[in-house]
Amino acid sequence: MAGELTLSPVMQDALVILGSAGIVIPVFARFRITPIIGFILIGVAVGPFGLGALVNEVPWLQYVTISEPERLTPFADFGIILLLFAIGLELSFNRLWQLRKLVFGLGSLELLIIGSISAAFFGQYSGLDTTAALALGFALAFSSTAIVLPISGTKSPVGRAALSMLLFEDIMIVPIIFILGALAPNAAGGGVEGMTNTLIYGGLVILVLLVAGRFLLPSLFSQAARTKSPELFLAATMLVVIGASLATSATGLSPIVGALIAGLLIAETEYHSEVETIMEPFKGLALGIFLITIGMSVNLLEIWANVGEIAAAVVGVLVFKAIVTGTLLKMMGARRSTAAETGVLMASPSQKPA
Repeated sequence: MAGELTLSPVMQDALVILGSAGIVIPVFARFRITPIIGFILIGVAVGPFGLGALVNEVPWLQYVTISEPERLTPFADFGIILLLFAIGLELSFNRLWQLRKLVFGLGSLELLIIGSISAAFFGQYSGLDTTAALALGFALAFSSTAIVLPISGTKSPVGRAALSMLLFEDIMIVPIIFILGALAPNAAGGGVEGMTNTLIYGGLVILVLLVAGRFLLPSLFSQAARTKSPELFLAATMLVVIGASLATSATGLSPIVGALIAGLLIAETEYHSEVETIMEPFKGLALGIFLITIGMSVNLLEIWANVGEIAAAVVGVLVFKAIVTGTLLKMMGARRSTAAETGVLMASPSQKPA
């Protein structure tokens, strides 16, 4: 029919996301509940295992559901990049240096203990080979940056402890993947060489980013500020974030490493407050997309069919991770309340290794 408006699948998904954000954020803010829960529930409802499964029987549901979550993956990944960029903005190199003992001490102990014990358990009782057991064990040892930090923040004792462990996990993603690849039965034997090249070239790129950022960013943002154009200021910020993320990604490192460095560099300039303000809406929306994709992967029928086993496994993993993390913090002198709260938060699972 002439004049009929036909929306592309991507546009339909965008409208569903924007509509969900318009509902979740004000409603959950009204009751002072983190919108994280709301975004995940929306994902369950509009995903292919929720109302999306009824599209064939009820065709109009296609306008309020998302049938192909894969289309949102690039936007979800970008949400995590913006989250790490925002964390960098809240930090500084001096503050990061002050956290070094927590990052490399607490972070390494937490990851090593939980990962190795979990891997030993799976190797002993699940019949998995060594590589598969290690992969599953360390996958469970990772925690969700997207869930933990929006709840804890980065400035409280709980937030500092959680941030330290999450930063170490982000640093260790690539080495762990390379090591597992080298241990795989069908590995081509280039795992160690590949990891070495990644660390060398990645280190060089990081050094270039640090040096160039110190000299170029103040001038770049000064020029953008003189125009008094919010659009140009936003464009300059996105250029820095995306450029740094692509640079580290090209060497085999995670793009979130580049995003974190970009945030740290901008935090050292006098324009960090303006950048943080102008990026806040984009960070929240992109993070919401990531959380919605998490919800869309939940198959409630499958969970219900295996509710006993799944409940036991989930409770076991959460309790184990909370106890290990809390105990380590207590041994390092943290207050009991801080250790307990951090342990509960860090028990959340993550999709990082994927």
